[in-house]
Amino acid sequence: MPDSQPQPHSSGPSGSSGSSGSSGSSGDDADATALLLCGARLTDGRTVDVRLGSGRIEAVGTAGSLTAQSARQSARVDLGGYLLLPAAAEPHAHSDTALSADAEGPVSYELADVQRRTTEAALLQLGHGATALRSHVRIGDVPGLTSMEAVLQARRSLRGLVDLAAVAVPRLLTGVAGADGLAMLRDAVKMGASVVGGCPDLDPDPTGYVEAVLEVAAEHGCPVDLHTDASDSARLGRLAAMAGGLRPGVTIGPCGGLGRLPSDVAARTAEQLAAAGVTVVCLPQGGCGSVDRRGAVAPVRLLRAAGVRVAAGSGAMRDVSNPVGRGDPLEAAYLLASRCGLRPDDAYGAVSTAARAALGLPQVRVEAGFPAELLAVRGDHLAGALSLAYSRIVVHRGRVVARTSAVREYCDSAAAAALDLPRQGRSKGAGPGRPKGAEPS
Repeated sequence: MPDSQPQPHSSGPSGSSGSSGSSGSSGDDADATALLLCGARLTDGRTVDVRLGSGRIEAVGTAGSLTAQSARQSARVDLGGYLLLPAAAEPHAHSDTALSADAEGPVSYELADVQRRTTEAALLQLGHGATALRSHVRIGDVPGLTSMEAVLQARRSLRGLVDLAAVAVPRLLTGVAGADGLAMLRDAVKMGASVVGGCPDLDPDPTGYVEAVLEVAAEHGCPVDLHTDASDSARLGRLAAMAGGLRPGVTIGPCGGLGRLPSDVAARTAEQLAAAGVTVVCLPQGGCGSVDRRGAVAPVRLLRAAGVRVAAGSGAMRDVSNPVGRGDPLEAAYLLASRCGLRPDDAYGAVSTAARAALGLPQVRVEAGFPAELLAVRGDHLAGALSLAYSRIVVHRGRVVARTSAVREYCDSAAAAALDLPRQGRSKGAGPGRPKGAEPS
């Protein structure tokens, strides 16, 4: 396929950092080359051309109607056979421990090891289609602030490829034992952590823990993102009451315990969360903590019915909590559709529109004026893409930053030829570099 290839990118000065709060292009991210996406299919069935420039969508028109602006060099990407979607986002990653399941002995928290794991995990998730990530980073205890420093260094090196935000996650914040954790939390925010988080369920005083987190977040104007099983409805009610006035917002997850509560109690709790504007991030691919609760998923339909914004994340990615975690947002959407009964568009919205909103990012639609954060997956409709989305092209800030191509091949078969079985992305010819008898996936 005569497509433009992902371009090498030189990161900014070592003191700069990538922001997850904006998808626009600025400074060294400004790209003088326009990009024309040709022949893409939209979820409403239209086939369109999409012109990108300066990190935004400049125009959308019927296929063949758009041309590159003559004043600038333009690259073309042939998206025939692809479905074009707003890019996904990852609202709940653990990049400091990612890819450590096969390590011999205890997980290493050496700066170089954490930075390498964070970078590799972020690029894997970018290849899946997530152009923005929020990573929960453990501070205190063994890693101290080393893991946070490593994740922030990775964020700087990934600037222009993927937006990475770090959440500071202390273990204890109350009592004598929590004093060090509270001081370290403030230090982490000063270092560059853009979100204040934590695990109130692990503190002897969960309510006091939440109060401390909200206080630090209010001091620095940071959003809050808390780990909780959400199995205590009274505790969740208190959290909702405290979080209601905080801006820029509060997110909790994975909330698997909410589904184990009596339905009437869960419904009342969901209404409290909705009234407080608390976002819930569920983890349909598996949790990020206790292994015996990995299969518990938040009651997504109940939460949505109450008006709670529900996003979906990946959680653990091939670490001890989930040694087979893929970090694939389309798999999360697939599971929301197959396990939780969401319609395909709502399921994908949980990993794109809702996930971006949870991260404080601007909305993306395939319309002029919106950020050029896009994901093209081979297929002609969303349900099929969630089922067999192997080939993907990822656009971040208006340029192709990742590409995954898959080819499905069969041996010669008279039966298959006679039946003329449909194949995803059927093409009449083998295409450039593609052997005869092979079909793109």
